[in-house]
Amino acid sequence: MPLNLATAWEAAAEVVPDADAVVCDPVTRTWGEFEDRAARLAAALGELGIGAGDNVGLYLYNGNPYSEITFGAFKSRVVPCNVNYRYLAGELRHLLEDADAKAVFFSPELADRVEEARGDLPLLRAAIQVGEPSDPVPDWALDYEQLIADHYPAPPVDRSPDDLWILYTGGTTGNPKGVMWPHSSVIGAMAPNFRALRLPVPENPEQVKPNIAAIYNSNRVTRQLAASPLMHGTASIVALATFTQGGAVITMPERSFDADALWRCVERDRATVLTIVGDAFGRPMAEALDAAAARGEPYDLSSVFMVMSSGVIWSQPAKEALLVHKNMKLVDSLGSSEGTGTGMRISDREGGSATARFTLGENAAVFDENGQPVEPGSGQQGMVAVGGPIPIGYYKDPEKTAATFRTIGGRRWSVPGDWATVEADGTITLLGRGSACINSAGEKIYPEEVEEAVKAHPAVADCLVVGVPDPKWGEAVTAVVQMAGDPASQAVGDDEVIADARIRLAAYKLPKSLIRADAVQRGANGKPDYQWAKQFALDSLSE
Repeated sequence: MPLNLATAWEAAAEVVPDADAVVCDPVTRTWGEFEDRAARLAAALGELGIGAGDNVGLYLYNGNPYSEITFGAFKSRVVPCNVNYRYLAGELRHLLEDADAKAVFFSPELADRVEEARGDLPLLRAAIQVGEPSDPVPDWALDYEQLIADHYPAPPVDRSPDDLWILYTGGTTGNPKGVMWPHSSVIGAMAPNFRALRLPVPENPEQVKPNIAAIYNSNRVTRQLAASPLMHGTASIVALATFTQGGAVITMPERSFDADALWRCVERDRATVLTIVGDAFGRPMAEALDAAAARGEPYDLSSVFMVMSSGVIWSQPAKEALLVHKNMKLVDSLGSSEGTGTGMRISDREGGSATARFTLGENAAVFDENGQPVEPGSGQQGMVAVGGPIPIGYYKDPEKTAATFRTIGGRRWSVPGDWATVEADGTITLLGRGSACINSAGEKIYPEEVEEAVKAHPAVADCLVVGVPDPKWGEAVTAVVQMAGDPASQAVGDDEVIADARIRLAAYKLPKSLIRADAVQRGANGKPDYQWAKQFALDSLSE
């Protein structure tokens, strides 16, 4: 049987049936239980008439069922699609319609939105509530646990490496787009993970088994705490790799991020790898460690080997605040829903750059607008691209597919829109996403680069940078900042913050003004809400 994710995970269940697979306090399920429940769900999907090539939406908070449903869908060659649990009924309707979804799995708290949206979705065959036994199930919905209980495990079916996993991304502008990942590309993109363990990338189920045996024999089992939502690529892509290596994915039952709950979970469930999204997670995590240490009750971090972040730039001050408490690998991964392995920068107590410079991945490059490689040290700006195992495109959108997935020099590349310069040593300085670029007096200025410089000041807790209309500059660089909560930070003046940023930025990139907010708004996945920031800036400047 050719290798796809379902067959790889079935092989893992054969090798380590009694090992932990999914953990969400107070429920832990072994690999044997994980496989059994996924097989029962596969049977239920088949009875509902949902099969190979059909898409289903996961409108869910984190928890064990998120992974079970993904596994069950893969088993029956059904395509799981992530849905942002912050979406209201209209946004939910749009995504499920775009995905041609045949079913939607939803958390009980989101039932009202599903009920409002479902009447306008003629392709939708089933709405399945995923909750506790005490949660009332609407009469128009099916109960997830009852489906599991009512079906015998479905036997394995012939599958293809071309079976899909769809990752919906909102990007920085526009409607969500479904990125189509073949299982072969997902597994191929795991090559660095396997190489780090000195193991081959498996090509068939029989190669999965010795890999997992070797991982367990050497006590290198990954226990991933998905602190960020599984509906976001950062946590979900790592989770796919964790399962393919026979590890365990840990989630927290809390519906919103709580740094103290995270550290209690680390202690209780012995997490080795944490997946987060930038400062929105990293700063509160460090503050919780500081407070615990001040109380004389430090958290036990002995199990933690690595903290991984992707999706936004993770500032060096936020990393250093974590390293005070333990020497661990802090991996700032550069990638996107459209391609992984673009680059990374790693910090620990022994080293780590305080700049926004990334080491390019083995399949990554930077091209100018004519498709030519950017010369290192030239100062020229270019678009970051990644080749190798990448998606096949956007679901039902050939125009956007052609714009992002390009053939350059006879090779297919994913070019999602991030800009960078290439330094003389071959590292890159990430500038930001072109769609959010600010045009000030004819100069291109990338918000993330400015945000990184402003957040380097210890008094700044968070920052988003936008361009606002200006008669002189065209657009004026404007920073919406959230200062740290202590009185000393609150007393720091705007001029001091800008002067500190001047050390790191050319003068034309500096904010023309700083606007203070009680809290900078970000999505549940930690990504910036530039639409809110721009409106907040405009409203504040008009007062």
